[in-house]
Amino acid sequence: MESAESELGLPSNYRFEIDKCVRRIKEKNATRVALQFPEGLLMFAAPIADILEAKTGAEMVILGDVTYGACCVDDYSAVALGCDFLIHYGHSCLISIKDCLISSMMYVFVEIEIDIQHFVDTVRRLVSPETRLACIATIQFVSSMRAGMQMLRDHFQHPVIIPQNRPLSSGEILGCTSPVVDPATVDMVLYVGDGRFHLESFLIAHPTLNALQYDPHNKTLTKESYNTTEMRTLRKEAVKKGMSAKSFALIMGTLGRQGSPRISTVSY
Repeated sequence: MESAESELGLPSNYRFEIDKCVRRIKEKNATRVALQFPEGLLMFAAPIADILEAKTGAEMVILGDVTYGACCVDDYSAVALGCDFLIHYGHSCLISIKDCLISSMMYVFVEIEIDIQHFVDTVRRLVSPETRLACIATIQFVSSMRAGMQMLRDHFQHPVIIPQNRPLSSGEILGCTSPVVDPATVDMVLYVGDGRFHLESFLIAHPTLNALQYDPHNKTLTKESYNTTEMRTLRKEAVKKGMSAKSFALIMGTLGRQGSPRISTVSY
C-alpha cells in the first residue's frame, strides 16, 4: 500500500507527515484549515490539500502570500479567512503557538531524507581529523546531519560541536537566528543545506571562522566565506549619510510575526 505522501506524486524523501496532520485535524474537529508553505514547497500545496480534504472532510485553504521564513506564521490571515486550524510547513517553532491568534495550529518541519552515506564519505575524505568542527543545518536536514555526525565520531579527534539557540533545535539555523560558538574552541563550521541565506547569518556573527557547505541536493562540499569588512564599510557609509539628516522615517513591516512594535516606542 502506498504512503499518503506518494498517493498524489509527492516526493518520497520529503516527510510531510500527512497521517499526523489528518489525526490532529480530526482531534480538533476542524472544519476549515489554513495551509501555509514557503516558496520552495508551494508546488506541493494542491496535492497535499486534496489528500487532507479526502481524509478529513475539512475544507483546505492555501495561503498564497509569500512566506519568507519561520517568523512569517500567518495566523492573522488564517483567522480572517474563518479557519479554525493552521498548518505551517517547512519551518520549526520559532513563534510559539501560544502567542498566535488561532487556537489550533501545528508545525510540519518537512524533513528531507538525504544520502547520508555520501555525506559521511565526503566529510571523511575532505575534512581533516584534527579539525575542531561545529555543525549546523536547516531544519529539513538536522536529523540527517546528526545521524552523519554520529557515524563520524571515530573520524574526528575532537567531539563535534552541535550548537543550539533556543527555541530552535540543536544544530538548527535560520537566516535571522543562528547559534553561537566560541571561535577559540572551533576551527571550522560545516553547514548542511542549500543556498547561502542561512549560512550567512552564522558567518556574520563569526567572521573569523572558516566554513564549509554540504549541499544535499547536488552532493557537493564547498568552501564558503562572507566579506564582513565590506558589509561594515557599506553600513558605516550609510550611517554617515544619515548623520546629516534632520528627520528619519521608520518603516514597520507587518510580515507575519516578524519584528516588534516596541521598536517604535524606544526613546533616544
